Amino acid sequence: MRIVLILCSIIIASCSPLQEQTRSDKPNIIYILTDDQRYDELGILNPLLNTPNMDALANDGVHFKNAFVTTALCSPSRATILTGQYANTHGVVDNNAPIRDGTVFFPSYLQQAGYKTGFFGKWHMGAEGDQPQPGFDKWLSFEGQGHYYPDLPDGSIAQFNIDGEHVDQKGYITDELTDYAIDWLDGLNKQEPFFMYLSHKAVHALFLPAERYKDQYSDSQVNMPDNMANTEENYRGKPRWVRDARNGYHGVDFPYHANELSVAAYKMEYHRTLSAVDDSVGRVRAWLNENGLAENTIVMLMGDNGFLFGEHGMIDKRNAYEESMRVPLLATGPGFEGGKVVDQVVANLDIAPTILDLAGVSKPDHFQGDSFSKLPTDEDARTNWNNEFAYEYFWEYSFPQNPTTFAVRTDKYKLIQYHGIWDREELYDMETDTAEMNNLALDPAYEETVVALRKRIFALMGDANGRHIVPYTERKNGGNRWRGKNSEDGVKAGDFPPEWLKEGQPKQ
Repeated sequence: MRIVLILCSIIIASCSPLQEQTRSDKPNIIYILTDDQRYDELGILNPLLNTPNMDALANDGVHFKNAFVTTALCSPSRATILTGQYANTHGVVDNNAPIRDGTVFFPSYLQQAGYKTGFFGKWHMGAEGDQPQPGFDKWLSFEGQGHYYPDLPDGSIAQFNIDGEHVDQKGYITDELTDYAIDWLDGLNKQEPFFMYLSHKAVHALFLPAERYKDQYSDSQVNMPDNMANTEENYRGKPRWVRDARNGYHGVDFPYHANELSVAAYKMEYHRTLSAVDDSVGRVRAWLNENGLAENTIVMLMGDNGFLFGEHGMIDKRNAYEESMRVPLLATGPGFEGGKVVDQVVANLDIAPTILDLAGVSKPDHFQGDSFSKLPTDEDARTNWNNEFAYEYFWEYSFPQNPTTFAVRTDKYKLIQYHGIWDREELYDMETDTAEMNNLALDPAYEETVVALRKRIFALMGDANGRHIVPYTERKNGGNRWRGKNSEDGVKAGDFPPEWLKEGQPKQ
C-alpha cells in the first residue's frame, strides 16, 4: 500500500491540472452518495414518500432529471464516480475486481488545490477493505456493505475504520455516519475550502429502517408496476433471458429464492429506510446555515445505481432498464440555485470532472466524462451537451443469470446488446416508451438507427489503449466472496422478517 501511495503522489505531482485561484473564491463541496436509490425515490416524484429535505434540495437548487450510472452495480459505479472513467478503463468491472495500482481518485486533485477532504461511509470498491484510501485527509469506512445496527448475529459488534484504527459502531449507521461527518466539519478551519464525501449504506438490502421510522407509511399501500405480470403483452419482443429471470434469484416469482416474499412489503421497507437519509441531508444543510457557509457550499446528492421492484418481472439492478440505471441527482449552492430542472442526460462518469470544475481544477486528460456545472445557467452549454453515454455490465460468476450487457442511452433512444448468450437486441424510443415495452430492434424502419447506435457503444466505451472488454480480472482475497461479510447481497430466504412475507398480508 505504501508503494501505491507513493506512485499516486508521483502521478498527481506530474499531471496535476491546477489553475490559479485564491482560496476565498473556492466553494466548499459536499457530495452525498446513497445506495440503490432509484431515480423516482423522491417525494417530488412519488407522492407516497415523505422526503422533505431531498425535496428542498430540488426546490432550492437543480434537479437533473435524466441522471444515470454507466454500470448499475456498487463497485464499478463507485469507481467510475471517483475516477471519471468507464469500468472497462478503471478495471473495477464487478464487486470483486481490485483497484488497479496507480489509480488516482479525484479528491487527490482537490487536495493539491488546497481542499481539506473527508470520506465517511461505504467504500465497497471491488476487493478493497475498509483501509484509508489516497485523496482523503479524514477517513471513516467499514468492511463491505456494513450493518444498519451494531449488534451482529454472532454476538460481535460492527466496527468502523477511522483513520486506520477500528472502533465499535454504536448506533444506527445512517445517523452515526452523519454524526461523524458533522464532527469533522466542526473541527475545520472555516476559512479554508473543504470537500466532504458522505457515502451512506442506505438504502441497500436488507432494508432496515431507523427505529423511529419502523411504522412509517403504515396506512399507505405500494402500487406494483403494470409490467410486472407474466403476460404475453409484457414480454412481447423481450429477450428470452428477461422472461426466464422472473423465476430466478432476482425475479419476482421466487425473489432471493424466497417464494413467500412480498415485493410490495419489501419495497415499503426500502421507503422507510430512506427516511433517515433524508434526515441526514437536513442535518448537513442545517449545519451549513448555522455556520454561515450555506451560500458558498455546493451540496450534491446522487444514487450509486437504481433498483427494480417488479418492473419486467425483476428485482435488484445489474441490467440496462431505466429503474436499474437511472438515479436521482440534486444539487444546490453557487451555480445551482433557483429550483431549476435540467433535461440533459448526465451520468456518474461526469461527477469527477464536474466537482473539479467547481473547484477551479482543469479536467485531466484521462477523464472520460464532462463537467455539467454550466447546464443549469448556460443555454449554449445545454445546446452543445452530448446527451449520450455507454452502459456496461460484465457477467458475474456470483449471479450467472445476468448476461454481459452493453448499451447506449441518448436523449432519444436506448439500444441494449447482450453478450455470451444467443438473444435479441432491444431498441426503445425513450421519448414515447418510458416503460420500455415496445422493442423496435427488429423493425426495418429502425435498421439504420440500430447500426449507428451499435457503433456508438464502443466509440464511447473505448479508452486510450483501445480496450473495450475486460472479461476477467484476478480476484484478491480468495476470489468469490459472495454471501461473505463483504458480499453484495448476502440475502437468504430465511433472512426475511415475517411481516415481509405474503401470508397474512393485505393484497397489494
